[in-house]
Amino acid sequence: MQIQQIRERLRALGAKPTHEQRVLRDWLQARPYDHGRRRPKDFLPQPVRDALPEIDAELRGMARLLSAHPADDGSSRLLVGLADDQTAESVLLPRGGLCVSSQLGCAVGCRFCMTGRDGLLRQLTSGEILAQVALARTQRAVKKVVFMGMGEPAHNLDNVMEAIELLGTEGNVGHKNLVFSTVGDPRVFERLPQGPVKPALALSLHTTKPELRQHLLPRAPRLTPKELVDLSEAYGRSTDYPVQYQWTLLEGVNDGADELHGIVALLKGKFAVLNMIPYNTNPGLPFQRPSWDKARGIARWLHQRGVLTKLRDSAAQEVDGGCGQLRARAEALKPQAVTLRRM
Repeated sequence: MQIQQIRERLRALGAKPTHEQRVLRDWLQARPYDHGRRRPKDFLPQPVRDALPEIDAELRGMARLLSAHPADDGSSRLLVGLADDQTAESVLLPRGGLCVSSQLGCAVGCRFCMTGRDGLLRQLTSGEILAQVALARTQRAVKKVVFMGMGEPAHNLDNVMEAIELLGTEGNVGHKNLVFSTVGDPRVFERLPQGPVKPALALSLHTTKPELRQHLLPRAPRLTPKELVDLSEAYGRSTDYPVQYQWTLLEGVNDGADELHGIVALLKGKFAVLNMIPYNTNPGLPFQRPSWDKARGIARWLHQRGVLTKLRDSAAQEVDGGCGQLRARAEALKPQAVTLRRM
């Protein structure tokens, strides 16, 4: 369900823009319609009030909680059921954050990521993206939303931008607390400055070497790391939000001295922060997580040389919750259809 469809349905019932905003705001903020001073009976048109239970059921039916996997770090991975019985993942993060998915699967095919192993299955609608936020808010407060879950947001740009706009207006999320993550599709740098809500930008960098980046991210746009940093820097300066560069630290792949010197050459003096995340081991993938001591030493070395580096741990490590793993396990447990052939 697209948000535009919800708006059109409300308008057909006689809703004005202020009535649409009220219905969408209450749903997205997971609060009852009869809260506050403006009660539905005093504010909403009668046809809208009559249809509210059905509309509310449809809104809530876009995302339902199938299972929650809390971790000791305060995060909780959520397996979310969609209306067509597909499943997506969201992650409640410490300090009021939420990571949402924008696609089922992913077409980029990053070699270290579980999500892209089966390619892109389908896009999530703007309603399904926002429904993850509404669902998460039934569990705890959400003050920040990051588009870093399953999928490449740039490949579902219309739906993601519509979701970001509503979160930044009716969703009570500050614009700096909306984070658009991408591998670097050129369309992102064209579209983000045009929207009424301009989110912070997170760029998945992972290496300073063009050839290695093409290998690790085989279907990412063929822009070099320097070209990506130049485009990102321009957007960060225009919004006054520092760019977040994401670096999944892979043992023996992108943790050598040559990469560290490359990072300094690329990011020193930039309006940016480098988020270095030791790899969350996925069964069946040929990558290893470096030791925490090694990762800490790398972050310290970079910081001393003028690159603001934050060492982050991927949420819910101890529940084996790397992005895409919950969905993969759930799909594996589904009964498989058997086709019988006539003899």
